[in-house]
Amino acid sequence: MAGTGDTRADWVHVDVMDNHFVPNLTLGLPVVQSLLKATDLPLDCHLMIEDPDHWAIGYAEAGAYNVTVHIEAAKDPVKLAKHLRAAGAKAGLSVKPGTPLEPYLDVLKHYDTLLVMSVEPGFGGQSFIADVLDKARTARRLVDTGHLKLVVEIDGGINAETIEQAAEAGVDCFVAGSAVYGADDPAKAVAALRERAARAAR
Repeated sequence: MAGTGDTRADWVHVDVMDNHFVPNLTLGLPVVQSLLKATDLPLDCHLMIEDPDHWAIGYAEAGAYNVTVHIEAAKDPVKLAKHLRAAGAKAGLSVKPGTPLEPYLDVLKHYDTLLVMSVEPGFGGQSFIADVLDKARTARRLVDTGHLKLVVEIDGGINAETIEQAAEAGVDCFVAGSAVYGADDPAKAVAALRERAARAAR
């Protein structure tokens, strides 16, 4: 995370949904390719789709910085992580709120990012599920002890209050949607969220 007072996000988080894995339809690879031409910020593409083993590589080849797939959808997550990295992207693995982390700790050794979902994937504006912070704490402990090397990210219901809880649990990277885009001054909202997270992490 960049320094306190910064008003610019570090990444642009892009939700890709196919109306199969989740009950919502958003955008796909052609829009991501257009976004890559419109910003110099790294794109963090969150693929809430069926068959990411087939589709995810295209996002990496297009130039996405980080491509995150769901453990619930990936057929061969270890092989997929290797392919994403070979295509030039960081590999991210996401878990839904009800999916335990422990069965996938060995798989996570092949990934650069763990995205803990703090709402059910599919729609913005949902309430934060605090129980998922135990997963963040587990991941933070494993990173701190050297068992994993990854960024701990959280997505869903992140606002001025919940970002502090997440930071205290050891989260590194925070996806904020409504708290930024619903604010009168999005840049000011980013700076305020940064400050709260940094203070809580200390």
